[in-house]
Amino acid sequence: MRSKGCENRSVSSSFASRTYRAEGVVLRTYKLGEADRIIVFLTRDHGQVRAVAKGVRRTSSKFGSRLEPYMTVDLQLVAGRNLDVVTQAQTKGAYGHGIAADYGRYTAAAAIAETAERLTDADGESSGAQYNLIVGALSALSRGLHAPELILDSYLLRALATAGWAPSFTDCARCGTPGPHTAFSAPLGGGVCPDCRPPGAASPAPESMELLAALLSGNWGTADASSPQSRREAAGLVASYLQWHLERVVKSLKLVERQ
Repeated sequence: MRSKGCENRSVSSSFASRTYRAEGVVLRTYKLGEADRIIVFLTRDHGQVRAVAKGVRRTSSKFGSRLEPYMTVDLQLVAGRNLDVVTQAQTKGAYGHGIAADYGRYTAAAAIAETAERLTDADGESSGAQYNLIVGALSALSRGLHAPELILDSYLLRALATAGWAPSFTDCARCGTPGPHTAFSAPLGGGVCPDCRPPGAASPAPESMELLAALLSGNWGTADASSPQSRREAAGLVASYLQWHLERVVKSLKLVERQ
């Protein structure tokens, strides 16, 4: 017959073997029971993680404020059958406060987080690159480095490129003919030449295509100097490109303020 001491050591060993650390950003939270929350993280090394944070809705919780959306945290978790459990959380980037104080930043962050959740999964493939992109975008939003809608559209284009759907806004996306070109097709991958242009392709202004190329490459001098008209047209093309490849609507985009 096994002693209680042996049983306790076995339980402790099992608990330790299931414990791991992760650096993650909070994408979404759900209420669970009276005091708990389910937190959806995008982590640097483990992909998307869903975990229970017990007691975080109580006023006495020591790390409830650290697990709000758009915060980046250093986590200790215990792997579970369906959901992991958060046992420790230390703040790395308190971006949520600066974002929540401004409606334009908040709606852009919501669209960024929803897209990141759609583009990533639990296998960790390319999670490091996607993690760096979203943290960079949230940091820029919280500090007000650029207009929120420009940060959003730049993030969306880069995230899609990292996921394997890199658009082209200079050379023809289908045949590679040097551009710039005056037609845009989301199914074909961006700008297209007259020979490759399909029926129904959009005909954006050259300034809008230049802005899209700047947002993808991180040319903020050109992006910040763009006109409201170019930003609106470019945003529509980004949204169509995003939703074509995701094959679903990103609901948060409807709430984003556009100049």
